[in-house]
Parts: sequence; structure tokens; C-alpha cells
Amino acid sequence: MPKQKTHSGAKKRFKVTGTGKIMKQQAGMRHNLEVKSGKRKRSLNKDEVVAPQDRKVIKKLLGI
Repeated sequence: MPKQKTHSGAKKRFKVTGTGKIMKQQAGMRHNLEVKSGKRKRSLNKDEVVAPQDRKVIKKLLGI
């Protein structure tokens, strides 16, 4: 039986922690950065846990 391939876009965007949580980069750090404060940019630059509603689909794409 053929193996399930990992979705190439998903493997670039998400990473799985040792405890099994799925992390993603927060939105809002691509443009208009001169308007945003340094505090806001520092907080946006951190990784974020994926919402519970999206976990099932992302796990399927990653082949977990």
C-alpha cells in the first residue's frame, strides 16, 4: 500500500513540539512594520499554539 505524503506547504509552516502541540508563526509581521510599536513587533515575532479547531486538519496534512 502506498505511503501518505506530507503536505509540503504544511511542513514549512508548522512544527510539532515534544509534547505534541502544533506551533505556528503569528500573522502581522510582513509589512507596515514602521507603524507598529517595538513591543507589538516583539510579541508578534513569537510562535503561537495552533487553535484547537484547526489541529485535526493540520495533523492530517502533516501525517501525524
